[in-house]
Amino acid sequence: MISISDQEFEKLVTDSMDNIPEKYYQRIKNVAFVIEDQPSMEQRKKLKLACNQSLYGLYEGIPLTKRGIGYNLVLPDKITIFKLPITHSASSPEELKELVDNTVWHEVAHYFGLDHSQIHHLENKPKEPTESN
Repeated sequence: MISISDQEFEKLVTDSMDNIPEKYYQRIKNVAFVIEDQPSMEQRKKLKLACNQSLYGLYEGIPLTKRGIGYNLVLPDKITIFKLPITHSASSPEELKELVDNTVWHEVAHYFGLDHSQIHHLENKPKEPTESN
């Protein structure tokens, strides 16, 4: 478990958002990023989470791929990052940053319409080799 102030955690989330590749970041519209300590009882019930299940983040909204032509004048989608489950899972500052980065990316991927299997496929895809100078 890592102990971190709310301000430090918010900075980690903000840094993660800033690290979203520009080609994706510029397409994120009408989304509120929120930090909460933990999921509400309503959120847990809606997701049918057991008492022992953790939730690091949650996307609530209509993914881009599901929006029709009449999609306008709606409240913002919401991405919530949950501080306590993440800090309780991390055993080092590096692991904490990695969990926050992965959670922010994961929830943004849901905004773009990816489901869990697609996200995991992309996460496990071998990286392209980079050219060295």
